[in-house]
Amino acid sequence: MNQVSSVQDAQWRVLKFGGSSVAQADNWPRIAEQVEQARSEGFRVAVVVSALRGITDLLQAHIDSGADADADSLFKEVQQRHQAMLSACDLPGQALDEPLAALRQFLEDEFDVGSPAHQARLLAAGEMLSSRLAVARLAQDGVTAAWLDSRRVLVSDEREARSRRARYLSARCLPHPDPELAAGLARESGVWVMPGFVAASPAGETVLLGRGGSDTSATALAAVLGARRVDIFSDVPGLFSADPRRVPGARLLRQVGFREAQELAAMGAKALHPAALIPAHEQHIEIRMRQTDRPDIEGTRITPAAQEHGAQVKAIVQRKPITLVSLEDIGMWQQVGFLAAVFDVFRELGLSVDQVSTSESNVTLTLDPGANVADQAVLDELARALGRLCRVEILTDCATVSLVGLGIRTILHRLGPALEVFEQRRIFQVSQAANDLNLTFVVESRHADRLVQQLHQQVIPGGVGGDSVFGPTFEQLFRDEAAPVHVTPWWRERRAELLDRMKGRDSAYVYDLPTVREACRKLCGLSSVDRVLYSMKANSHPEILRTAVAGGLGIECVSLAEAEHALEQVPGLKPSDMLFTPNFAPREEYRRAVEMGLPLTVDNLHVLEKWGRELAGQAVFLRLDPGSGLGHHKLVRTAGSHSKFGIPLAELDRALTLCRAHDIRIRGLHAHTGSGIMHPDNWHRSLETLGEAARRIDTVEIINLGGGLGVPDRADELPLDMTAMDGGLAELKRQLPRSVQVWIEPGRYVVSPAGALLARVTQTKGKGDVRYVGVATGMNSLIRPALYGAWHEIVNLSRIDEPGDHVYNVVGPICETGDILGLDRLLPQSSEGDILLIANTGAYGAAMASRYNLREPAGELVLN
Repeated sequence: MNQVSSVQDAQWRVLKFGGSSVAQADNWPRIAEQVEQARSEGFRVAVVVSALRGITDLLQAHIDSGADADADSLFKEVQQRHQAMLSACDLPGQALDEPLAALRQFLEDEFDVGSPAHQARLLAAGEMLSSRLAVARLAQDGVTAAWLDSRRVLVSDEREARSRRARYLSARCLPHPDPELAAGLARESGVWVMPGFVAASPAGETVLLGRGGSDTSATALAAVLGARRVDIFSDVPGLFSADPRRVPGARLLRQVGFREAQELAAMGAKALHPAALIPAHEQHIEIRMRQTDRPDIEGTRITPAAQEHGAQVKAIVQRKPITLVSLEDIGMWQQVGFLAAVFDVFRELGLSVDQVSTSESNVTLTLDPGANVADQAVLDELARALGRLCRVEILTDCATVSLVGLGIRTILHRLGPALEVFEQRRIFQVSQAANDLNLTFVVESRHADRLVQQLHQQVIPGGVGGDSVFGPTFEQLFRDEAAPVHVTPWWRERRAELLDRMKGRDSAYVYDLPTVREACRKLCGLSSVDRVLYSMKANSHPEILRTAVAGGLGIECVSLAEAEHALEQVPGLKPSDMLFTPNFAPREEYRRAVEMGLPLTVDNLHVLEKWGRELAGQAVFLRLDPGSGLGHHKLVRTAGSHSKFGIPLAELDRALTLCRAHDIRIRGLHAHTGSGIMHPDNWHRSLETLGEAARRIDTVEIINLGGGLGVPDRADELPLDMTAMDGGLAELKRQLPRSVQVWIEPGRYVVSPAGALLARVTQTKGKGDVRYVGVATGMNSLIRPALYGAWHEIVNLSRIDEPGDHVYNVVGPICETGDILGLDRLLPQSSEGDILLIANTGAYGAAMASRYNLREPAGELVLN
């Protein structure tokens, strides 16, 4: 009883700081502030630190050099980096003399590069030095701290069968509360600093907890001390729905339970070591992940109190390199004991198996990269031993791509379209975890990054946060606040003119031509793009067409009627300035296009097989399907097996054969993945795919990356990063085998922000708790909300300066339940006769309008 009371009296809090945090002098006042804050709340504090960033890598490189390693050069480099840090922190240069002298003596007199025990002692040096530095630096800020040797409190468990290397370099601890030790430490000092990563074997030797083991040190120490919370500070604020360094649109995970956090960490989320979750889960210790230099960001809470929000993918993660072992033999079918013999081999070599899949004649498995320390010699021995049982193939350059979240099995039907991203990729293994927390694919390592990006765009919800699971995106957290993001929309500045133009009208589309011109200017300013075509299906108004062409754009059309309309309405426009991209059009349209001299795109083998003679001698574009589509809604994704567009990459050889047979020259390659895409890497991936195809076709002069450039729907959304798009395309363009032009063909980007739908309020209505405001036109003028679930900003233009204090559903006069222009919109109290403005409707508004219910759609007005 007294022991329990002593633990409770101590009330420990553990703070862990990563290598990036402790390697920056500017962070130390923040670290001291966090320590003081915990102390002011009545806690004893234990600080766990990693080695200075890069030091462990330096030490590992020395080991990897083997007999060629230069101990003197290594010591001088380690000494120089720590002396530089002492200087940056205004600490005396001799503050680390003792641990540095011990390192020098070890390197000169004892170190055996082939000994796992000596490797562990050398790799521990980084944390031994950084923890001593931390004690000195905290003292400078008035925090008196004592140094705690982690080997005093953390002891590894050697009961399981593991290789000797693993026992020294990837040891495991099974910590239990030690009230007596906790009370003793509390009596000696209020603040302790302990090196992470390092523990002791039962015999007292130095062992390591595996790379990234400082997280585990922190939670293991918390378990020993009886702490109820660990704060892990690093260079990111927490767990994200993907690696934010590769997917800037990744969203912060605000709160997750232990099971999901364990799965995320185990399957590749680098912000937290998976072993750290074990003591936290067993002892019910809450983990809070935070960013050292941005403590204002809420971060991620990993807590047993996290609510489970039903079946939902929380993150897309990857691990690489992964070693995959494939065992093949028809004789294994119904052979009793075969798997037991196979796993005996792994046991004897001390290798932990991660994923396993079996069939009648094949067993495929992966090695757990976190639990194994396997060099090539170990893999060679594995191949020899397994080769006595069956045929063996070992692939070391693989990766896993995993969808992680609760209830994956129950939402497979919803994930179907997203999984099209794998259509053109070799998949070595698919596994669905028995705990229903992940769906994992083993693929070639070179494809992993791209697959993660594509899956994230398809599966993770967009938006700006607002729920207890998904927080803001990485972009929103770290964007340059000095850069102008929100631009006052043109319609606000021209409000009086718009209201005047609405006199005597109930509804109208209004287009601001200066906004169109500005979009054309930005597009023509892309250094990596040789030609921009306006996709006129977005809006074929004559003034829009003339403005686009005057702004330097060509015209892309999808029907012969569009082509004839553009040629008629735009003076000086020639067929050669256009591109015709039909889809399932009748034969006559292709004939007429050839007669007119319209550059032509072919997106179906039927055209080449059945009508090839009619295209003899022509130069055409081939529209290829890159394998997966993107976009704001499934109905605007124009690639993948569920889309009617494009020639599959698998049929490219057949297309080439047909073109040669009919003397058709392939002038260009074309791909279009979807509409409303806000990620610049979409066009990078298209250029990579089409560039690979162009290497096989020496007649290709042009690669057309299609359109789909998105525009923000909401004021707080970031615009498409055109600079990143341009830079990425320029780099990829330099890698093409020859000089090839790059074209794009946006539609929405050119005209959507330039258009607004104005409609007069006809009636208002209350129905229970729901309020409706009805306007004079609806889905007959703007079908996008009903068709795609599209969101458009809606304002009461007549009362634009009045605060929005009523929530309305904005509806039209069409006899359909789906005739809703906006749900739950905050508007001032609206009255009959007011003018509502629906923004961002210049694209696919009037172009998709109809006379449903025999109601005329809104007319069109132009402001110049």
